[in-house]
Amino acid sequence: MLSLSLQGKRALICGASAGIGRATALQLAKQGAHCILLARRAERLEALCAEIVAAGGSAEVLVGDLDDRDGTVGAVEVKLTDGPIHILINNAGGPKGGPILQAQEDEFTTAFGRHVLAAHRLTQTVIAGMTEAGYGRIINIISTSVYEPIPNLGVSNTIRGAMASWAKTVSKELPPGITINNVLPGFTDTERLSQLKKGRATNNNISEDTVHQQWLSQVPEGRLAQPEETADAIGFLVSPAAGYIRGLSLPVDGGRLKSI
Repeated sequence: MLSLSLQGKRALICGASAGIGRATALQLAKQGAHCILLARRAERLEALCAEIVAAGGSAEVLVGDLDDRDGTVGAVEVKLTDGPIHILINNAGGPKGGPILQAQEDEFTTAFGRHVLAAHRLTQTVIAGMTEAGYGRIINIISTSVYEPIPNLGVSNTIRGAMASWAKTVSKELPPGITINNVLPGFTDTERLSQLKKGRATNNNISEDTVHQQWLSQVPEGRLAQPEETADAIGFLVSPAAGYIRGLSLPVDGGRLKSI
């Protein structure tokens, strides 16, 4: 039986300060990985790092902004002097909501840079070490909109689709032992979802509770996901046990998607 252990592996987790990124860092540390925690908010990262270490795990903080790709890549290159990064979690906050025809050009270009170009640059940066180590796992945390566009998330739908196509293309070029997959969270109880709920309520002149109930009515499981549930799926995909899974887009959505 193949192992879920990540002992001896080093993981770079983007967007680790909150939500699914934070839960993923805790999960990978629990599986034995040394976690490099990347985000903009230093205080949150320090608190997360302390929590991981207190639980017997291993972690370090890397403050960076995915909008500053040159600076972030340079900081990651410094971390590579300590050894290869075996696991890369590409994860960034989504663009603001709204109809696509109301979106300005810079909303698309900023989001494309933050998601697709940042993931591309980071992958290019870590791939040599993965290849030399003979082990690599790249996970992109994106959205179920890859399969079914979500109303009033026009820019996000566009960028998430581009991200999935990029990843599928990369999956054909990676050497054996290195995989890339996408995880597609559904309605997940995070700060990001709370912001979207507030925005939708305001735009539609309805209560946030009404928005919440509208969302739950679409989910057969009848509840929001917890970030830890998505992190569990990621923990499997980055493990040795998932070595034959490549180029997949896995929904973690409680059954909300209508497509097969």
